[in-house]
Amino acid sequence: MLQKEAPFDILHYLKERRALVDTFLKSYFDNPLQPPVLYDAMRYSIFAGGKRIRPILMFASHEACGGAPEDIVPQATSVELIHTYSLIHDDLPAMDNDELRRGKPTNHKVFGEAMAILAGDALLTEAFLMMTVVTSHGKAVKPKYIMNAIRELSLAAGASGMVGGQAQDILSESSEPDEHTLQFIHLHKTAALIKASVKIGALLAGRKGAILQALTTYGENTGLAFQIIDDILDIEGNTEELGKSAGSDVEKHKMTYPSLIGRDESRKKAQELVDEGIDALKIFSSEAEPLREIARYLLKRRT
Repeated sequence: MLQKEAPFDILHYLKERRALVDTFLKSYFDNPLQPPVLYDAMRYSIFAGGKRIRPILMFASHEACGGAPEDIVPQATSVELIHTYSLIHDDLPAMDNDELRRGKPTNHKVFGEAMAILAGDALLTEAFLMMTVVTSHGKAVKPKYIMNAIRELSLAAGASGMVGGQAQDILSESSEPDEHTLQFIHLHKTAALIKASVKIGALLAGRKGAILQALTTYGENTGLAFQIIDDILDIEGNTEELGKSAGSDVEKHKMTYPSLIGRDESRKKAQELVDEGIDALKIFSSEAEPLREIARYLLKRRT
């Protein structure tokens, strides 16, 4: 009698891949910079307890393309630096003016606005340096693949991606919700970096064509679903659970999917996006199971 294959343990996978990122970060930031307060401000937010979802998605994509996670630890971790910088700047008084992030006082509350801005600037710049680091473990990635990855990350993080989405988000506060603008905000502010994380995992493995397109579709859908769930949690969650001020989207009159189509329809849309993203992975076999399970996990998350 054939033995039934054990179900994929997504929680174990997330824990293992997160450990790769955290271990590398601790080693990378082991040597203090000058001035010490800048170094402390950078470390404060980097080690504030993030889930490392974007690096993990890069690992999972790279593995789906036949690569090993140990080969791309610096490149995967670099995306976390960009994500962290964006949170520091998002929380500033001139932007969302938040006092809590991941259950702790926001960076500017601890180090002051000027140092928080500089810590964010430093992390953004350091991310591109980290992209070029050659790992001492595993197989070295070809330089041309690194160049492709840097280009992709630049597009996702800058005016054509995350920053453009953040700008439109601010400009749209207190405006009447409309689907076109909302789609633009979410696809750029959140989905762009998530999609890039997935694409870069494939690019670092030298993949292109149908495989890259399938992963791009998965990444964009997963990123958009992630933000829709975030919109819902802002309404339904509490401050202790979320680690940040609950209800802030409503308070700031942010343009969100619940404000446009309601919570129930927003949940349906997030489910549809995840289903479509997973369906795009049908050209893969079991090697893409981590990607499928991550999408399902993100759909059900409570934080």
